[in-house]
Amino acid sequence: MANMTGKTVIITGASRGIGAAAARVFASAGWRVALLARSTTEISALSEQIGAASIALPCDVADASAVDAAVQAVMERWGRLDALINNAGMIDPIARIEHAKASDWGQAIDVNLKGVFNGMRAAIPVMKAAGSGTIITVSSGAASNPLEGWSAYCAAKAGAAMLTRAAHLEEGQNGLRIMGLSPGTVATDMQVRIKASGINPVSALDPAVHIPAEWPAKCLLWMCGAGGDPWLGEEVKLRDESIRRAIGVLE
Repeated sequence: MANMTGKTVIITGASRGIGAAAARVFASAGWRVALLARSTTEISALSEQIGAASIALPCDVADASAVDAAVQAVMERWGRLDALINNAGMIDPIARIEHAKASDWGQAIDVNLKGVFNGMRAAIPVMKAAGSGTIITVSSGAASNPLEGWSAYCAAKAGAAMLTRAAHLEEGQNGLRIMGLSPGTVATDMQVRIKASGINPVSALDPAVHIPAEWPAKCLLWMCGAGGDPWLGEEVKLRDESIRRAIGVLE
């Protein structure tokens, strides 16, 4: 992989799971890392662990003005934005459509879909001005496979996948690399909630089949280099063993 030392990445949903693992992986590779999440305590603690090459920015991705302000803060701090990882997401409400509260359903769309739009909208002008940049959205098999009790999550992830394709169509010609990552099932706090719900086949999976968060984290870093180029406008699927070998988690 090419030397990426000194580049800058924004990671949303950086307080735990894939986001926190990605922050550590990117920092270890020499990137400057902006940690975005609603949980100030957790991202501040993670930033302290990473050191001076990081900044904790409390941010609700559903709030467009907050995302704009975060991107501006990164530009003021480091003067460049090389990558945006749209990772923030929520599984709730876990409920069949007839039982879901409209407000909860709407919040899932605000975070999982509008949050991706807000990130893209804020980052694209900065990246276009620089003539390059990578935007990766963490997707899910739920984007193409409906699951009982996950109507909001499935709909939002499907929308985000199409948003990725639309953004690539609009901005690929301007030097921007835009794609998605479908990681499969990952051993995170979200899987604990899914297991407890017992609502669909995913909740019945043996926890042993879930991959560690470090795997998608390593894949995100790899996608920021030339390895991701064949998937521009599409999704890298981490269930693919050839991808796992390419990122070094399988021999």
